[in-house]
Amino acid sequence: MGNTESSSTDPRLASASRAFTQNELEDLKSLFTSLAAQSQTDGKYVTLPVFKAYIGIDGPLVDRMFDLMTQKRKDQKLTFEDLVIAKGTYKKGTNDDIEEFIYQLLDINGDGIVGRSDLEAVLTAMLGKLFHKKYSKSRADSCDEIVDIFINASTFTKDDAESNMSFEDFRKWCSLLPSVRKFLGSLMMPSDPGSQIPQLLHQDNMDPSLILLRPEYAWHIGGALPQHELDEWKLLYHSSVHGQSFNTFLGNIQNGEGPTVLVIKDKEGYIYGGYASQPWARHADFYGDMKSFLFQLFPKASIFRPTGANHNLQWCAMNFTSESIPNGIGFGGRVNHFGLFLTANFDQGHTFECTTFGSPCLSKTPQIYPEVIECWGVVPHKAEKNRPEVIKGSVLERFKEDRHMLNMVGLANSSE
Repeated sequence: MGNTESSSTDPRLASASRAFTQNELEDLKSLFTSLAAQSQTDGKYVTLPVFKAYIGIDGPLVDRMFDLMTQKRKDQKLTFEDLVIAKGTYKKGTNDDIEEFIYQLLDINGDGIVGRSDLEAVLTAMLGKLFHKKYSKSRADSCDEIVDIFINASTFTKDDAESNMSFEDFRKWCSLLPSVRKFLGSLMMPSDPGSQIPQLLHQDNMDPSLILLRPEYAWHIGGALPQHELDEWKLLYHSSVHGQSFNTFLGNIQNGEGPTVLVIKDKEGYIYGGYASQPWARHADFYGDMKSFLFQLFPKASIFRPTGANHNLQWCAMNFTSESIPNGIGFGGRVNHFGLFLTANFDQGHTFECTTFGSPCLSKTPQIYPEVIECWGVVPHKAEKNRPEVIKGSVLERFKEDRHMLNMVGLANSSE
């Protein structure tokens, strides 16, 4: 099937074909036959306009992808053999093969340099695909601003007069932006882009302009989460509505029994937070599991997952009177030197570089003064219908137990 004259002897075709089962090859043939028919080429090849319609993106990103898939022949003809080789690399290859392909994809101009303008073109195309129906001109922030926060997470090496993102720089960028890596790794597998973006739910009387967690931020955070946690996120607490109160925060989050997303905007304008995989509950020590992570949202976007250096993941203390057990909530680091911490008054906190998540100071300075605090409850897919009854007794009531526990020692793995 297809035009085999120019590429049937390519050893890459035989290698790529072996990566697929017979059924998978037949599916590829069916896909090619359909696209070639739409291209009106007598079943010989797929044209660029039809390929763009299949991928669902227009512009230089898909032009570059088509060029790579057609092995840079510049003949504007995607043969069946091209499709098998590209899919074999992009879908069935090793992680190194896939990332090398994506890295080449970022070189929009094909000049051997991945620069800022290349990333701008790629990110603009991605955002257009994901959020073209979600942007609102009434909001002060723009698509350009969102592009900038993702680019700000990148590192460029100076090559003569131009800045170039090396392959190692690219891999580090992908580790900080898993949502970007997921998107670029699934371009040949078109699906509903909305399935990757949590639906953000809040009360009808909530002023949307007060909400920190815009959909683009949620997509960024969701890149580090499994698909079943990307269904719905419910706003459980907002300091502008419920007051800047630890007690109210704890009282409200009893409505969400699963993981939560804590988002903070401080008086410096920085936005950041943490994903708590375990419910916020009173402890005299660190607790949680390796699913928790810290993140930055503005002025740059990054995800910081556990490094395994220690297990100082979540912190939640209330009504303790020992200086060794600071009251408040936090993530990572060590006591009084957390990766992120809010005091029980919710009026201040700190963020230090920490080995728990390999994270830097998340704000402009280590000392932080929150302006807005939000907490979203992650509702696992279809969990609402099957949710058991909530255990009686509020979080605050449970916290009153053992209020006289003092002088706790052995705060596990407190090394920074």
